[in-house]
Amino acid sequence: MSLTPSKRAYVPFVSVEHMMGLVHHIGIEQVLTDLASEIEADFRRWPLFDKTPRVASHSDVGVIELMPTSDGETYGFKYVNGHPKNTAEGLQTVTAFGLLAEVESGYPTLLSEMTLLTALRTASTSAMAAKHLAPKGARTMAMIGNGAQSEFQCLAFKAICGINTVRLYDIDASATKRCARNLAAQGLTVVECRSGQEAMEGAQIITTCTADKQYATILTDNMVGSGVHINAIGGDCPGKTELHRDILLRSSIFVEYPPQTRVEGEIQQLEHDHAVTELWKVIEGQVSGRTDDRQITLFDSVGFAIEDFSALRYIAKAVKGTPFFTQLDMIADPDDPRDLFGMLQRAKP
Repeated sequence: MSLTPSKRAYVPFVSVEHMMGLVHHIGIEQVLTDLASEIEADFRRWPLFDKTPRVASHSDVGVIELMPTSDGETYGFKYVNGHPKNTAEGLQTVTAFGLLAEVESGYPTLLSEMTLLTALRTASTSAMAAKHLAPKGARTMAMIGNGAQSEFQCLAFKAICGINTVRLYDIDASATKRCARNLAAQGLTVVECRSGQEAMEGAQIITTCTADKQYATILTDNMVGSGVHINAIGGDCPGKTELHRDILLRSSIFVEYPPQTRVEGEIQQLEHDHAVTELWKVIEGQVSGRTDDRQITLFDSVGFAIEDFSALRYIAKAVKGTPFFTQLDMIADPDDPRDLFGMLQRAKP
């Protein structure tokens, strides 16, 4: 019997190096735009998916999560952590990897890094939501929190929503300077601000993305005027928020999956039956998004597994015919499926 694995034993693996090469090969703004289209297409078939809140293991220092879903043909999951303390130790706050598999056989079809891909898909989801909710003609965005996600957000809003000016603020001035430096040649007008209030001057879109795992008030009620769109992406676990409760009470709130968002999002501050709108229904035209010029729209985004599923499927298609993956010998594949032990013995030196 052959000791050479069959083709089904090999799984395409996209490493961090591969992901960076693929993004530069396609172009980062094109990738962000492509991802937004892929995610929006899956939101349009939202009812087809298995949906469950992510499985989270919390500790005093962070959280480790699994995010699974399936459309009946393909299964996908993401492993992801969130450890705010990591930055001070020279480590990433968020790391991730993900997998796709055939539902019919259970065999994996893709394994990929998702630290970079999560940053890309989060930004694409934000901008995709804003396309449906933000004021028409919005050109200025306040970016509150200038950590690892900030540049991706700014470029996604530029590519997908037409933003041309970003106003940056972080309590760590060095983070703002780094973000401004990284965006300097990206076709945006970049303004470094000394306070959150200053950052919001003239902004029609406000994005909050901070990392502290605590109830926080990044935006107070008096800071938010009528007619803006708020993209709140920093609050993503129990006990972690960014917006004052009064802002929520003045806003039309849009969410991904209510059972998850009510536990993890800004709306954990509100009564459990407070009215929210599922974003997929806006995209499908079942309900209205923005209805008037004075309305405050809030996308209370915590990240949902379908977005990762969309991103992984995009990568699976994008790497075909490119050098940006390797074949990983990942599945034990004996000639006789019942003779796994025999395969092991025949490989003995």
